Amino acid sequence: MLNQSEIIKTIEMIDRQHLDVRTITMGISLRDCAHDDVGRVSQKIYDKITRLAHDLVKVGDTIQSEFGIPIVNKRISVTPIALVAESCDAPDYVPVAKALDRAATECGVNFIGGFSALVHKGFTNGDRKLIASIPQALAETTYVCSSVNVATTKAGINMDAVALMGKIIKETAALTASSGGLGCAKLVVFANAVEDNPFMAGAFHGVGEPESVINVGVSGPGVVYAALQDCKGLPFDDVAETIKKTAFRITRMGQLVAQEASKRLNVPYGVIDLSLAPTPVKGDSVARILEEMGLAVCGTHGTTAALALLNDAVKKGGVMASSHVGGLSGAFIPVSEDEGMIAAVRQGALSLDKLEAMTCVCSVGLDMIAVPGGTSAETISAIIADEAAIGVVNTKTTAVRIIPAVGKTVGDTVEFGGLLGSAPVMPVHEFSSADFIARGGRIPAPMHSLKN
Repeated sequence: MLNQSEIIKTIEMIDRQHLDVRTITMGISLRDCAHDDVGRVSQKIYDKITRLAHDLVKVGDTIQSEFGIPIVNKRISVTPIALVAESCDAPDYVPVAKALDRAATECGVNFIGGFSALVHKGFTNGDRKLIASIPQALAETTYVCSSVNVATTKAGINMDAVALMGKIIKETAALTASSGGLGCAKLVVFANAVEDNPFMAGAFHGVGEPESVINVGVSGPGVVYAALQDCKGLPFDDVAETIKKTAFRITRMGQLVAQEASKRLNVPYGVIDLSLAPTPVKGDSVARILEEMGLAVCGTHGTTAALALLNDAVKKGGVMASSHVGGLSGAFIPVSEDEGMIAAVRQGALSLDKLEAMTCVCSVGLDMIAVPGGTSAETISAIIADEAAIGVVNTKTTAVRIIPAVGKTVGDTVEFGGLLGSAPVMPVHEFSSADFIARGGRIPAPMHSLKN
């Protein structure tokens, strides 16, 4: 039970500190939609999604109205389409992506994730078709998001897939150049992808998940930032304890929303993903939390240590508040979506190399980063390889969502609008990684993967 003091604190967090439920995401299994005709597959997918998710937006809006808790997005994730569409005889899977888009439009959701393939150990024919379809699929749809898992701690890194994804990202950027390369903002390359992530663009409904499920992503960088105002000059023990208590309250709110949505939609409740996901709005920044710990600017020496403390305390507080914390849960550092990160890049304090170091201790990885349009596919692949290595060796999820900004160079800005914000174009190393990427094959799994 919440006491009066906790209720007042929660109201204050919502009214003044940008606390919100970032997303209610319904996961839907499409494994029963396989067929040898791509038109039939597409129709079965559309019919199932619209049947199960028909009331998702209405229920989310009702919960928001009744409880006064902002629910920013309603989303859908589906079984990786490479698995579902593989049995059909089609040259590509763009028609399936368009069916997903139509279903998302009919249901009124913000995004639908799962135009995905899992290729950490190799490719099937369906995987190859799906990956080849990504640029056109993202260029010709509005709501579809795509992801490809290229590495796991158990399997190592599929460098053939890494090399291929550099080319796919470049092609996607070219096909969506008129919107600043928006297609790349809806494409994530993963290592150790999780099956229950409610956040886009990397959400998909894993094969170990039930027929359908409700996963909720809660955010609150502004709440943590406000809580730390009372910790000025105090030891890090007090900082960690304050963040834990704040994360506990945020997670309890998310669990309430998840349970209500589950009951009203008659769909099982899956997990709460407590991820401090920033927005471009002032006062809703992860970077500003780190600076509140004593850093002059995010990116200076000490930033990685501060982020490690934040990420750990968020997880500890969330785990105490719910028995089913999952997804990615931690602190996100998407450059374009965090006004503090944008400011740090423009000041010259935050570089791509520093961001890579920070991903060793936080959730996910290099996120929403714009690089010059002339950046080669091999350089992008090498960035993916570095990030995948961090995930594989540290047994954690890492990812790359990178936008080669066609026609732009360092110092320019790419505007996306909304939650995606604006990305200052960041420099990459001028030295070539082409021969490294051309080797192909697999980087073997680390010794500590042999745990059986």
